[in-house]
Amino acid sequence: MEQERLLDYKKLEVRKVRKADDEITDLIKSTVLGSEGGMQYVMLNTPERLRSYRDSLSFIALYKRNSLKGVIGLCRRITSNNGVQYPSAHLRYLTVQSAFRVERAPGKAGTLESAAGDSFKQKIFSIFRDPQLAAGDEGDGGTGPNVLYAYVESRNERSRNLINQAGYEYIRSFLTVAFSRFNPKPHPSVKRLSPEEEPAMARLLEEFYSGYCFYTDEFSFYDHKYYVLRRNGEIVAGVGAIPARYRVVNIPGVWGWMMMKVLHRAPYFRRLFQPEEFRYVILNAIYCREGSEELLPDLFGAVCAEEGYHTALTWLDDHSRLYETLRTNRRMGALNRMLNAKPGLVYALFSGLTPGETEKFYDSPAYISGFDFS
Repeated sequence: MEQERLLDYKKLEVRKVRKADDEITDLIKSTVLGSEGGMQYVMLNTPERLRSYRDSLSFIALYKRNSLKGVIGLCRRITSNNGVQYPSAHLRYLTVQSAFRVERAPGKAGTLESAAGDSFKQKIFSIFRDPQLAAGDEGDGGTGPNVLYAYVESRNERSRNLINQAGYEYIRSFLTVAFSRFNPKPHPSVKRLSPEEEPAMARLLEEFYSGYCFYTDEFSFYDHKYYVLRRNGEIVAGVGAIPARYRVVNIPGVWGWMMMKVLHRAPYFRRLFQPEEFRYVILNAIYCREGSEELLPDLFGAVCAEEGYHTALTWLDDHSRLYETLRTNRRMGALNRMLNAKPGLVYALFSGLTPGETEKFYDSPAYISGFDFS
């Protein structure tokens, strides 16, 4: 069965949909992401990304008279949290803020209507507190420890209210880091990793992120595009490259206005940014041996050259050592100096964890999967 009815209320119906059909794909493709007053954009590679999640992605969908009005994706995965693994579900594609509203009728009848509507909303929220989301259809029934989490823009009040009402708690914050080159160049020490070398690299990444929470290696070697920089034959830095495309609708602030209205017409700057089709490569699963931090811009530049891009983005916990390393590096390029991004927030809900286990999520940097922004 591809769909399962979970709730119904008058003309509204909530279903679990096991994979993205044409209706869900079209809704996500047409949704303007971001928040009012912040950066707003539309993803241009949605069908490809939905397919990449394969059977690990399902949806909670809201229908009105059998017409899709909103959807939230559930990306099931195993995450490592300070070395302890938990079944987890990352909530993605939150395109349901306005669709979940229940209008109140006036007068006494409206009071009864409101009570029924509030009850329906609470039932919806209970779905997103269900441990079965992390376990999946083939899991352990949600009886063991598991983690549910989501990324929310700090400016997006609707999403924050929704996730708060569902019982999720704020855990960590993260920021966007940009890298750019007008003329990216290859580097003699940077090579694309062969598929046979990926298991050894996976062990290096696991060790590097052993003190993080929400770490997943699910897309570390996506499309076998992982690049490494070697010194004396040993890997000292590495990064996964995930091509992405956005149509940018709005960027706030003076620099945002300049980028949207003026700079993208300049001969050189247009290589870095074009609103109608902002092409960039996501830097995912960054690895760096201690003492080799200054080599990261060389690695990033070589990746841009090899992949044919001028701009790269990554997302990092803003209290992590890796973020501090890149934030203070003066070789990250012009776009990073212009960037004035507001923080993203990590919200989570825990089931079956001890207070000591839960506390580690608040005290440890969060791994932010770049694939979940592509």
